[in-house]
Amino acid sequence: MKRFRKLGFVLLALAALPFVGALHRSINTDRARLNLTHTAPLENAPPALAFTTVALGGFRGLIANALWARAIRLQDEGNYFEMVSLSDWITKLQPDNSMVWAVQAWNMTYNISVEFESHADRWLWVRSGIELLRDQGLRYNPHSVDLYRELAWFYQDKIGSNTDYGHRVFKEAWAAEMMRVLGRPPRLDDLLNPQTDDARRRAKMLREQYKLDPAVMKQVDDHYGPLDWRAPDAHAIYWAVLGAQGCRNAADLMPLRRVIWQSMQRSFQRGRVIENATDQRIEFGPNLDIIPNTYRAYEEMKTHEPDNRDYISRGQRNFVADAIYFLYANSQKAEAAHWFGVARTNFTGLVRPGLSLDEFVVEHVTAQVDTGNLNRIMAVLEGLIGQHYYNLALGDEDRANGYGLLARRVWERHQARHRDSLNQLGLPSLAQLQNRVREQIREGRHGFSAALAARLRADTGEKPRPTPRRLSDRDEFDGDRR
Repeated sequence: MKRFRKLGFVLLALAALPFVGALHRSINTDRARLNLTHTAPLENAPPALAFTTVALGGFRGLIANALWARAIRLQDEGNYFEMVSLSDWITKLQPDNSMVWAVQAWNMTYNISVEFESHADRWLWVRSGIELLRDQGLRYNPHSVDLYRELAWFYQDKIGSNTDYGHRVFKEAWAAEMMRVLGRPPRLDDLLNPQTDDARRRAKMLREQYKLDPAVMKQVDDHYGPLDWRAPDAHAIYWAVLGAQGCRNAADLMPLRRVIWQSMQRSFQRGRVIENATDQRIEFGPNLDIIPNTYRAYEEMKTHEPDNRDYISRGQRNFVADAIYFLYANSQKAEAAHWFGVARTNFTGLVRPGLSLDEFVVEHVTAQVDTGNLNRIMAVLEGLIGQHYYNLALGDEDRANGYGLLARRVWERHQARHRDSLNQLGLPSLAQLQNRVREQIREGRHGFSAALAARLRADTGEKPRPTPRRLSDRDEFDGDRR
């Protein structure tokens, strides 16, 4: 009797399936019409998964949980490629689950990208991870602080830092994309109120393809800049600022503020894009114009994180010391003297009593040589070579040769200390650095007037677009003078 009763229940359930399916379709139609769900139908899923999803309907969460457990096992096993497919299905089942977007994007950007030897191939995966968060994750989770933080971190760390061997390719590829949309040279104001068909086309591309609002970019630039929007750290600041605007939880705000603070510091060090026309490459130099706003960012961080005030003050102290040297090395002595006064007044012990600005800078140079920080070493070398040329143009050969020799010794010491990781931390050749600084002098940097730059060209016999020669061990750095 019980057996027949169970069989009857089974037959009744089977008979009800068509009615359940029709009701389910009706409910889904109403949900779509009333915009009650962001869920999209599964595409390219295995037949079994597609059938189960349609049949179970409301049990999609259970299916997602099962797939999520499988994805975690695949990650533990290092099977990242299959994990991408599973994560894609999970995002379609539960698009409002911000965690799965973050995990999938991280997997693409950090785990899968390093599986490729070609840096160009790595960049495709890094860019895919960024686009996944920016174009899809934030579309379905526009108020997710976690996704804003992850996106900002990708720009700051994966592209902006030198932790990946392909970081130079990443930086150049991103800068090239931004130049296509922002113009050469970049003019953000042209896209705020576009007046030409080309400007309107690029403004549309900026909004629709890169999800960047020119008005917000202008606000960020006014408060934190001037930023070079071809550099990745400017975009780390942008997305962190957007995330912070919609955040009300102090614990969630803290990581976003730190992204802004750290990206400001690196923008100061290497936040200006340089188009090296001679070598047909993109390079990066210090953005000295944001020194006041970077200092203010430290002050704001001390206000927001009173428990970490001492730690932040130590970072601010180091920043001021760097700012003094960078300004001095770029022949902005008046600005260097101003921040030297700030150092004396606000940071006890940073400047020894009786120490002059010149003496402070010399001590600072020797302290930076062994840090292994590529940004600082590059800034040191550019400044030293700039001072070499500046004094050469002034006719002070002894001082010029001293700067040139110091630049050579710094370069040799860095290359020797990092001979086993030159692919990641290696410097351009001295000839390339020398030519790069000459390009900067043509732009009016390093304190050169047009007349002084012309004198330098005459003294060194420099042609309009010279091909830099390598320096020999014999002539050290004074081989520029004929």
